[in-house]
Parts: sequence; structure tokens; C-alpha cells
Amino acid sequence: MDFWIIFLVALTISLGMSPVAIWVAKKTGAMDIPKDNRRVHQNPVPRIGGMAIFVGAVLALLLAMAMNLLGPDASQMKITGILLGGVLIYILGTIDDFKNLPAMVKLFGQIGCAIVVFAFGNRIDFIANYLGEGTQQLAGIVSLIVTVLWIVAITNTINLVDGLDGLAAGISAIASLCIAYVAYIFGYYPACFCLLTLAGACLGFLPYNFFPAKTFMGDGGALFLGFMIANFSILEPVKRATMVAVLVPALVLALPLFDTFWAILRRKVNGKPIMEADKGHIHHRMMGAGMGQRRTVLCMYGVCGIMGVAAVLLSRSLYVESLGLLAVAATFVLVVMTDINDIRPRIKKNDNNK
Repeated sequence: MDFWIIFLVALTISLGMSPVAIWVAKKTGAMDIPKDNRRVHQNPVPRIGGMAIFVGAVLALLLAMAMNLLGPDASQMKITGILLGGVLIYILGTIDDFKNLPAMVKLFGQIGCAIVVFAFGNRIDFIANYLGEGTQQLAGIVSLIVTVLWIVAITNTINLVDGLDGLAAGISAIASLCIAYVAYIFGYYPACFCLLTLAGACLGFLPYNFFPAKTFMGDGGALFLGFMIANFSILEPVKRATMVAVLVPALVLALPLFDTFWAILRRKVNGKPIMEADKGHIHHRMMGAGMGQRRTVLCMYGVCGIMGVAAVLLSRSLYVESLGLLAVAATFVLVVMTDINDIRPRIKKNDNNK
């Protein structure tokens, strides 16, 4: 019952805060005005809707802490650090929504927030031992590097996938629910509660963000979501003796992670800055094929859902079933990335971004 309470609190607060965020955006001039052909909307849209997600998730998380649902003191110390880092990265993203910060400033800000969380004890400090039972501990500096890379990668993955109405919020909700379920299966309830706050907050925001969007979450919301998912997924290793701790969340987020990797590769091949936005993402390719925003987003939800179920099955050591679902998802992605004349994924500038 407590799981439903926390989830519904986050959802209700986010749902109620969304109109407030729209009102604040209009009063402060925080509007996303389409200035180039990369954007798919035609009219100005309020861009700080992530305020609703932030408030909903944080208040629900504080309620869970007040109800003593988040485990022993060590876990609560980690969650306190994650909350602090989440507040800082939300502030960073919101400033970017108003001021358009340089990419390097945002990157170093994200690294700083990740280090804050690491200092509070939330870290990846082991790897699976595939040569035998148990795990192998990582040295402190290696643990710091791996943890920061993981957090920064997932944070930017969610930010980069925020390209269509409802896409980032829906994918974040699916990922959070799948990882929460794996945490529940293995009996680590603090991580489950934390992830349910994110899922609830995303679903409460989605009615205002789904096509046609009344508001965007902005960098504040996207960076906050990515940062919190990255941290809650490693709050307690959801693993078996032979499973890398981050394998389940990485599998759940495989589609946006692949899209991010492909964007980096694409921009390098075409001689563009890595942080420069373009229209070569998977969802842009689907839009270019004439699917439209709503159908494109729903298809992306479906693929992410398949990956999420595959991750759950993998956590239960159902390898054949998991690989079967992965093959289905990979086939879909291959179809999107290629055309009828060439089985190779399109990467050159004249083959995409049209």
C-alpha cells in the first residue's frame, strides 16, 4: 500500500503543479520559440514545465523519508546526497532554460553534482566477477570515475532524447517503473520507493506534455530526471552474483543510450561539434518517414517497454526470453536506421537531417 501512496502523491502533485509551471513560464518569459528547422513545434511553448516533475518527485521523496520507508541511516544518507545533487542540477538546468549556458559549463556542473552524490556514499564500487562467485571491489579513484561517467551519461541521455512531445517523460516513466520492479523483486524497497516518485511525477506531467504539448520540461526537468534515474538505479546494486550492477538500468535505457552514442558518432563523422543539436535522432528519422509525433512517440514507448521487460527477465536469469525480446527491439531500430536501398545505418549528413 505504501508504494501506491508514494506513487500517487508524486503523480497528484505533478499534475497539479503543471498549470502553475505554465503560468510561471508565461510570466517570466520562459518560452521555447521555434527559431530553426530542428524544432518540430510551430508556436511558442512554455519551457519550464519540469518544475512540476521536480516538485512532485521531491515532495513525494520527502514524504517517504518522513514515513521511514527509505531504509537504514546509510541509505538515507545516500538519498539525502541524491536530493542535494538533484536540487543543484535542477537549478543548473533551469538557469540554462533562461540563459542558454555554454555546453562546457553544463558539463562541469553535471560533474560537480555527480561528485556531490559520490561524497554522500552513492557510488558504483564493484564489478561482477565472471570468473567466479561474488564481486570485485573497485579502487576509490576508479569508483569515482565510473560513477561520474555513469551519472553524466544517463543525465545527458534523457536530455538528448527530449526532442518530441512527451518522449522524455514517457521513457523516463517506463524506465523508472521497470527498474523499480526489479528492485522490488530483489527486496530493496528504498530504491523502489525512490524510482516510483519519478515515475509518478512523469505520469502526472505527461497530460500537459503529450502531443500537442502545452508545456515542455526544459533542461531543468530533463537533467533532473536523468540525474535521479542514474542515481536511484545504483542506490543499491540490483544484481545477482554474476550481474553487473548497472546492467539492468543500462538495458532499460538501451534505446536512448544507443541514440546518444549514435548522435556523437554521427556528429564526429560529419565534422560537427558533439554538443551541436541536429535532426538525426531516431525519433526524427521516424518523423521523416511520415509517422507523425504521436505515433512516433508511442512506437518509442513500445520499444523502451520491450527493453524494460527484457531487463526484468534478465534479472531473473531468463536469458533466452530476454535475448528474444532484445532481438525484436534491435530489428525495429535497424529498420529505422536503414533504408530500402542500403542495409547499413545512415550516418552521413546528406543521408539524414533532412
